[in-house]
Amino acid sequence: MKKRVAVIGAGPSGLAQLRAFQSAKVKGADIPEIVCFEKQANWGGLWNYSWRTGLDEYGEPVHNSMYRYLWSNGPKEGLEFADYSFEEHFGKQIASYPPRAVLLDYIEGRVKKAGVRDWIRFSTPVRFVRYDDKAGTFTITAHDLKNDRMYDEVFDHVIVASGHFSTPNVPEFPGFANFGGRILHAHDFRDALEFKDKDILLVGTSYSAEDIGSQCWKYGAKSITVSHRTAAMGYNWPENWQEVPLLERVEGTTAFFKDGTSKKVDAIILCTGYKHHFPFLPDSLRLKTANRLATADLYKGVAWINNTKLFYLGMQDQWFTFNMFDAQAWWVRDAIMGRIAIPTDKAVLAKDVADRIAHEDAGKDAHDAIHYQGDYVKELIAETDYPSFDVDGACEAFFEWKDHKVEGIMTFRDHAYKSVITGTMAPIHHTPWKDALEDSMESYLKN
Repeated sequence: MKKRVAVIGAGPSGLAQLRAFQSAKVKGADIPEIVCFEKQANWGGLWNYSWRTGLDEYGEPVHNSMYRYLWSNGPKEGLEFADYSFEEHFGKQIASYPPRAVLLDYIEGRVKKAGVRDWIRFSTPVRFVRYDDKAGTFTITAHDLKNDRMYDEVFDHVIVASGHFSTPNVPEFPGFANFGGRILHAHDFRDALEFKDKDILLVGTSYSAEDIGSQCWKYGAKSITVSHRTAAMGYNWPENWQEVPLLERVEGTTAFFKDGTSKKVDAIILCTGYKHHFPFLPDSLRLKTANRLATADLYKGVAWINNTKLFYLGMQDQWFTFNMFDAQAWWVRDAIMGRIAIPTDKAVLAKDVADRIAHEDAGKDAHDAIHYQGDYVKELIAETDYPSFDVDGACEAFFEWKDHKVEGIMTFRDHAYKSVITGTMAPIHHTPWKDALEDSMESYLKN
């Protein structure tokens, strides 16, 4: 009998896994039966924008953390698929910082070409996964939401590709219950125009704080205040932007900070990160890790050391994204198809994890972290037939990007980089980012 493989999630990492198996099939390999479970009605994961927040039409938690007017916050040259360039998809080279709709179209283009949509069961969340030691198989309980039907199916392998930027980490501060304005987590932020002419407070210094603040500034917020726990982001912000120490409490509509200062605000947006959240997995199969480059308990960053028939994709903190998911997916495919042997000695698996953690901890700065993840991508690619590409060139694009942000946090998206896949230089976008208020694909591709 053919092996059966379950993929949980049809976002960028899950779709990378489908493409990996399809790639082997095209080359004549006898691949396992693949079933992908996706809780949303369409593929794309976080890139599949929804106006909904809270719960969806079925009462399910809304997966989406995407907002209108989001543009890539890193150069596309760092995430380009090695087997499907932006030029192949769009018929020309495009500017380096595409809006959401453009990136979703690119992600979709590859999997449409691969013809893997029939492998996906949409609107079908996985409710639970059980492992049978005696049979050596997994039983998945899935929920067909359209027909409101629960059912079980048996698989030889499970690949968790459900992401880790959809379940918000939501702290509480004294006075929140009586705050006179709006409080929301970045997960529920949808439209910067809601905050036009408002004084907003952002709590946190993650990418979402940087980007949501920038969006609100771009679309006319009156002022932006960012509260940090450890250190300010320190960029050269516009005049109506300030960074302050951690929020201590709120009284009415006034926020008080650790340095004794205060600010009257209309809205508080919590940019306080996300949790690795797998309510469909028992403790024996469930990954528990910090958001870091070297995840806990995953051999080669993907194979669950307590049961190597289970894999996780994209669970690392990320400099590299789409092409790292590819590298992982190709490696997992080859492990499942017997082309790569995973050690059976758990001590060997655990040592691999410990070594990766120690190597990350030895890094001193972002420069080291980018190289660390680039080396990880190279390591996985070297063991499979994923097309080799200039990973070091992608690292260089990331270094330039970091420098451009220091030069101008509101102008870094106006720069261009060279594709590490085709060697072509991207054009400068026709409109500076701060003036490009229309984010549709048609508007962007006018170049």
